Formats: sequence, C-alpha cells, structure tokens
Amino acid sequence: MLFEVGILSDQANIKLVNQPVTLEDVEELLQYYQDITSKTGIQLGWEYKENAFPYKMEKIDQKYIVLSGCTDGYHKFYIGIENNHNAPSIFIKLSKNSTHGDKGKAVEFSKFIAKKLSGELHLFNGRIMYFYKR
Repeated sequence: MLFEVGILSDQANIKLVNQPVTLEDVEELLQYYQDITSKTGIQLGWEYKENAFPYKMEKIDQKYIVLSGCTDGYHKFYIGIENNHNAPSIFIKLSKNSTHGDKGKAVEFSKFIAKKLSGELHLFNGRIMYFYKR
C-alpha cells in the first residue's frame, strides 16, 4: 500500500503564474465554495454543505488557515501562502493525524482553488494538473 512505503507526500502546492494571491483571497474562495455547495444542497433538498465542507475554518497569525474537522472521519489540515522568488504558491499541508477523508477533501479543495486561480497544481502523489493555458 502506498501509505506504508512512504511514496505519498504530505503537501500539495498550487503554483500561480503571474498572479499575486493573499490568504484573504484563499479564504474568500473557501467561503465561495461553501456558498455554492449550500445552494446545491437546497436544490437537492439535502444538507449537502455539511458533507461538502465538514470543517471549521480558522486563520492563524495571518500566515495560514487551519481547517479542523467537525465530524467523524475528518481531523485537520492547513492552507497557506509561500512567496518564492516572486512566484507565489499556495500550500495544502496535512497534519500528522490527518485522515483519508482529510486527504480527499484537501485534493478536492486544491483542485477548486487551482481552477479558480488558473494555477499549476502539484498533487500529494507528485502528479501535476495545469489549470491555465500553456
């Protein structure tokens, strides 16, 4: 199994091409995600928002956002900004106690953010997804 042999990384990155980003931008995108999943739930007649975003969001020292699980099967992961050589990137880092559910949601949120910001997503398994015109 991949988890046992240590092939998987514990961090994903979204590299942005010629676009500045702040932690507030990321927080707004996560709020937007909650809004659209809430509307989907209303259309379906189901409490979809709680299943689509099972986290409490908290900003720590203007450096990163902590997503703490509110239900069983979810624990915690972090989202933050790195500025490397004038090329900003967003990191999504799992905690030591993150679950498979956390990893799945981290991938889902990172794809959503990368698509909205037209970025280059480096997933936990090393694969790269491009959401911008090359």
